[in-house]
Amino acid sequence: MKYYLGIDVGSISTKGVIIDSNEKLIAYEYLWTEGNPINAVKEVIKNLYSKIKDKNIKVSSVGTTGSARKLIGVMLSASVVKNEITAHAIGCLSRHKEVRTILEIGGQDSKIILINKGIVSDYAMNTLCAAGTGAFLTSQAKRLGIRIEDFGNIALQSKKPAKVAARCTVFAESDLVHKLQIGYEKCDIVAGLCNAVVNNYLNNVGKGKKILGPILFVGGVSKNSGVVKAFETSLNKQVIVDEYGHLMGAIGIAIIAKNSGFETLFNSDTIKIEFETKGIECIKCSNKCDIIHVLKNKKLIDSFGNRCENGIAKDYLLNNSL
Repeated sequence: MKYYLGIDVGSISTKGVIIDSNEKLIAYEYLWTEGNPINAVKEVIKNLYSKIKDKNIKVSSVGTTGSARKLIGVMLSASVVKNEITAHAIGCLSRHKEVRTILEIGGQDSKIILINKGIVSDYAMNTLCAAGTGAFLTSQAKRLGIRIEDFGNIALQSKKPAKVAARCTVFAESDLVHKLQIGYEKCDIVAGLCNAVVNNYLNNVGKGKKILGPILFVGGVSKNSGVVKAFETSLNKQVIVDEYGHLMGAIGIAIIAKNSGFETLFNSDTIKIEFETKGIECIKCSNKCDIIHVLKNKKLIDSFGNRCENGIAKDYLLNNSL
């Protein structure tokens, strides 16, 4: 039996899974990135191995996805580095083969993926504004003095959800404060926020898309039962929520790594190695690229961000710029 590691590094959370040759989930971990993807991944790997009974398990291949996929791909000598659309689609299809529409809302972005006969036929993403994402709901929960884990259950208690202007985070917070001041019940405001998130998603990310069932809702926000109900009400269709919906990107990239046929030079001792990054602006041409150098034990091992040969890593090695 061989084993495969999938890492999905987002701006808010970092997810990791280990699957076997049969794509069975052996271990999984989900934690906050906290602005440091390198440390977050080290912690994820450490926790994954602590959950495995057989400590002799060796990972044959690694895949990375998410906003920090290139950086972590270099760090883990990943076999494959893929975007979130591909990873989520593969992860979802591995567990729900008939799915036609994937709704995904994460910490700071959201996406919709349309599937036709097991193949991605269309997609859209929203990364310009935090309104309508997990970070938006978390900030409103803090303002209301409730735990984000209780958000959904409180929303379900509402019989008359308030109308909240959530097309912009600033306007939403102003509207929320106003409604609290004039006496709206907290459950109605929470339900209103859930409805606003869904309306914002459908009017932006889902605009012009034909949403067909079966519909699968994934990402961290899929754990919010208030948002699930709001989707079902707006679409007038059943929305499926998978117990591992928050891990679909990691599951998908692990499967892609398994199917890649490439072996990875990886072991759990990676968490003991010192990795760091240094960002510089290349001034060798008018592009002025922002280049990220990745250092392993103080030695440059890779870089990315350059749009021409002027910014390749070897030039900086030769010039001892680091």
